[in-house]
Amino acid sequence: MSRFLFVVPPFVGHINPAAAVAAELTRRGHRVAWAGLPGPVEELAGPGADIHPCEGSRDRRRPPGLRGAAALSFLWQDFLGPLATAMAPGVERAAAAFLPDVIVADQQTLAGALTAERLGIPYATSATTPAEFSGALAGIPKVEEWIHGLLAGLRGALGDPSRTHDPRFSPDLVLAFTTTALTGECAAPPQTRFVGPALARRPDTAPFPWEWLDSGRHTVLVSLGTANTDLGGRFLTECAAAVRDRSPHLQAVVADPGGALDGTSDDTVLAVRRMPQLALLRRASAVVCHAGHNTVAESLLHGVPLVVAPIRDDQPLIAAQLTTAGAGIRIRFGRGDRHAIGAALDAVLTAPQYRAAACRVQESFHAAGGAAAAATHLEEFTTAVTTTAVPTAAPTGRGEPGRP
Repeated sequence: MSRFLFVVPPFVGHINPAAAVAAELTRRGHRVAWAGLPGPVEELAGPGADIHPCEGSRDRRRPPGLRGAAALSFLWQDFLGPLATAMAPGVERAAAAFLPDVIVADQQTLAGALTAERLGIPYATSATTPAEFSGALAGIPKVEEWIHGLLAGLRGALGDPSRTHDPRFSPDLVLAFTTTALTGECAAPPQTRFVGPALARRPDTAPFPWEWLDSGRHTVLVSLGTANTDLGGRFLTECAAAVRDRSPHLQAVVADPGGALDGTSDDTVLAVRRMPQLALLRRASAVVCHAGHNTVAESLLHGVPLVVAPIRDDQPLIAAQLTTAGAGIRIRFGRGDRHAIGAALDAVLTAPQYRAAACRVQESFHAAGGAAAAATHLEEFTTAVTTTAVPTAAPTGRGEPGRP
């Protein structure tokens, strides 16, 4: 039996795959604990999860108008960096209390990687988006240099300054929750293992009127994720209008956490604060979303083509991967109106090549193995590091002496 400490940020799309892998490791008899913000982790990992609380950055809300370089600057300078600093003491306390054999650190939770290297604990990277190894910044070296400067500063404060590898990539094991059928050829390091999406059982506690679904019409799911509530009102309204224009053969379930469509639901458009996404995907014909990796991967895992309107961060990259794979159509978020959204929906619903491409990616996802494959890679990694480790005195703050 081995001990795995998962270090995650307070993002649904990052916790969900980790929760699936953690559940598989637990099923196999291993011990699992978590370091993160208790609320989001408990909601997704379950009330019985062993959670070691960490502080989060004080303000996770991003100004809604940020795009491009400004959004990237905010992500690194105002969120990921402060999040690492805030979480690091909690991660160290978790390591001292739980004594993990391996830390599984989300790629954007730098406190996990940096604390692991400082304490001499082997770590694996959980890469829930392919953005970091896409080579997207290769054409803008000044931005890449700036990010590496921030990483060096964080390493000096939180990690082992003698290390030289990029802390976003474990030098031993990177678990990528996608496949090259979607990403294409990319700059992933050789220690990357493409395992495809990892799905955990989710408690769908919100009631849903399943009788509302009309088997005689296509069902479209519309979602902009959990971080775009401030931006999504106009786009969701246009999606609803596009679907109503096609009401004889189309209906839509719209995730509307901000209430932009309150009071406008009818027999063609159903607005809900939360939707049971995985269950609905089994009955969906298409998905409209912001190209968030979690929603794109889950849709393709069900062979469902997409219309994507990327907003910022890794979303334009994932939208480009999707369209290159042929499994969807990209539209502009800021200019997406009922006509553009409707035309894109018409195409993905009637042109067979989109669903065929989605099914090709689906096949690659199933073949990659998901949570079971990720758990096996972690078991093999743990066996390797525990059999080759030389017992030494524990580093400062490390907990029990003699553990590798």
